[in-house]
Amino acid sequence: MSVSPALPAVSATVAPPTQAELLDFVRRTAADTELIDSLPLDPEGRTWVRLEGPGGSEAWLIGWPPGTGTGWHDHAESVGAFITAAGELRENSLAARLPADGWKTLELSDDVDRERRLPAGKGRSFGQHHVHEVLNESTEVHAISVHAYYPPLPQIRRYSRTGPILRLEHVERPEDWQ
Repeated sequence: MSVSPALPAVSATVAPPTQAELLDFVRRTAADTELIDSLPLDPEGRTWVRLEGPGGSEAWLIGWPPGTGTGWHDHAESVGAFITAAGELRENSLAARLPADGWKTLELSDDVDRERRLPAGKGRSFGQHHVHEVLNESTEVHAISVHAYYPPLPQIRRYSRTGPILRLEHVERPEDWQ
């Protein structure tokens, strides 16, 4: 009797989703009018529903009442994408890579501020440590957006900003928002 040697186990490693794949996912999801229309909207505060994102990513459908925003924050080591599905959002961001750790206050240079208007159907992707704030500046109309992050958010760092001074205020972990 002959014995065949055991074959090595083949691991099916799936590549993590790219920024482009996350952006494609949020675009397709935002086009699902039945899903977008199903989000309960609160006149006072943001509402959200967690979605199944591609390749193990974390995804969210978010409703923004008039005059609401996120405040300055980043998504740590996660890359992400988001798109406005209804209404219009504004993103203010910093075109500068901040140190990941070891600081509480930074003075920003004059040329780091960026602003994007994101009407329905417009979105963007971003890399790790992207510092931004997202706002619904309308005084009358809700906005709805779709977001996806990979890896699933390990933390969100919250900042305050006064002029050129950016100050790390708080670090949130998944248990704080799930």
